[in-house]
Amino acid sequence: MTRRRWAMVAMGAALAVTTAGCVSSGGGGSTAEPSAEGTDWSTVTSAEEGGGFDALVAAAQAEGTLNVIALPPDWANYGEMISTFEETYGITVESANPEGSSQDEINAVQQLGTQERAPDVLDLGQSFALANTELFAPYKVQTWDSIPDANKDPDGAWVNDYGGYVSIGCNTSIVAACPQTFADLARPEYAGQVALNGDPTQSASAFAGVWAGALANGGSLDDITPGVDFFGQLRASGNLLNVDPTPATIESGQTPIVLDWDYLNVTQAEQVAASFEWTVTVPSDGLFAQYYAQAINANAPHPAAARLWQEFLYSDEGQNLWLAGRARPVRLDDMSAAGTADPALLAALPPVAGTAEFPTQEQTDAAQQVVAQNWATAGQ
Repeated sequence: MTRRRWAMVAMGAALAVTTAGCVSSGGGGSTAEPSAEGTDWSTVTSAEEGGGFDALVAAAQAEGTLNVIALPPDWANYGEMISTFEETYGITVESANPEGSSQDEINAVQQLGTQERAPDVLDLGQSFALANTELFAPYKVQTWDSIPDANKDPDGAWVNDYGGYVSIGCNTSIVAACPQTFADLARPEYAGQVALNGDPTQSASAFAGVWAGALANGGSLDDITPGVDFFGQLRASGNLLNVDPTPATIESGQTPIVLDWDYLNVTQAEQVAASFEWTVTVPSDGLFAQYYAQAINANAPHPAAARLWQEFLYSDEGQNLWLAGRARPVRLDDMSAAGTADPALLAALPPVAGTAEFPTQEQTDAAQQVVAQNWATAGQ
């Protein structure tokens, strides 16, 4: 629940993204040695180009290790994703800095260079993906054609993976009547009870919460200021807590109302079900949704394993594992049409009423600047 990462591209249609200014991948490549078969997997852009999927598996197993970073096991079901990958392919996953940010991921790529402990793969907020394509190795998974064009760099430098909606989680054992909208959050009975998941100048979910708050208060995709003002008012009234919510603060009752991605709030509800009810509502007055993005480090020390990881994530099995984490995988529409999305998992997603609003990258960049300049003094 505490992972702080930017995700700056939004979902449209049934969570299909409308983005602007997609940037193609730059060059680069790792110093990894070619495999025994003579294939330099650091430059391969598809399994077919490297001799086929079986050749990729063999090369990845020969490497034996995959380095990931900033993947909390309780975030969108990454714990099961990692263990299933390890069990399926016999490859050890080394997980660094699981509570890290997107900036931490980029810093690791830049600072570790070609070292053996550098991250092989990245799971980034979209603004970080777009701003750093020169660090990534282009690759197209076997399910490439089933991923909407708006959700991927045309050369495969980055690809959206999973996303969700801003939601309100609420502890019904503490809160007599849980808020259903952003307008409700300002009610005096919620004094000292409302928490954002982090600082919106650093946190993807907190930033999304502020933007959703703007949409609920007369703002727009071109004007996030009403959201900053709204949370400033919550801060001034004492409703907004200066506490970052975690599973521990939720279970202790310290943060009884939490604004966060719906997949994290739903997972939290399942974890505390034996102790109390944690309801999850997607507020209709501030409907906002976003995706994260995958990328391969151009200097990946295990380039075949990095590419096999991508194949796994975008397979039906990997996409259903994200769905099991209550996140909406990027191939969800295609899998639903094909009947390969687990129907029970689909039924567990929280209901959404209305049509979400989706920013372009230019609007996102402008909103980031407004929040960076005004958040610290809002409500003072």
